[in-house]
Amino acid sequence: MPEHSLERGIGRVVARRAKRALDIGGAAVVLLLFSPVLGLIAVALLLTQGRPILFRQRRPGLHGRIFELVKFRTMRPPRGDEVWYLTDERRTTRLGAFLRTSSLDELPELWNVLRGEMSLVGPRPLLPEYLDEYTPEEARRHDVRPGVTGWAVVHGRIQLPFRERLALDVWYVDHWSLRLDLRILGMTAVQVLQRRDVTGDARAVGYPLPGLSESSAADATSDDRS
Repeated sequence: MPEHSLERGIGRVVARRAKRALDIGGAAVVLLLFSPVLGLIAVALLLTQGRPILFRQRRPGLHGRIFELVKFRTMRPPRGDEVWYLTDERRTTRLGAFLRTSSLDELPELWNVLRGEMSLVGPRPLLPEYLDEYTPEEARRHDVRPGVTGWAVVHGRIQLPFRERLALDVWYVDHWSLRLDLRILGMTAVQVLQRRDVTGDARAVGYPLPGLSESSAADATSDDRS
């Protein structure tokens, strides 16, 4: 191996370890600082919606390995006469709407970060059923850990067309650096404070939602708006 290639390889390994250290340190600090808020949200959800407090769903992570993503629950389950992908707005609770627009529903995902299933920054984890929709090029979005936020998140979230979102994910994989991650985290902070791009119609921008199984898709768009 040429010396300059070896240097780049070593630098990449160091950068990835630094990224993981940033993930662990950042997630731990935010969870500690927001622990009173987490407790208040949990109590509020218990009193207004009952159990479960957390929404759990299988998602593909690094190299497509499945893990269980956790968020605060923002929707009630669909009733017998309700089609899940047509009733998001109706099923979203008042508290759930606040949690979404403030992005507080995402806080439990920091547990996924500590477990090594997610990163602070990376492509958002979509549903397993989307895997069959990807081209080989788009599937490279799974070459890195999925993120709580990401390049596509700060460029439109759920308002992005499906293919455009995947293209931005692959761009991130190809251009990843610690500097880019810090830039994305800063852009995310501004986006959260301004409450921008937090809602949208997934079907209107090309997401193949109606073909999914209801068990996998229930409450799906509450996450994939980001």
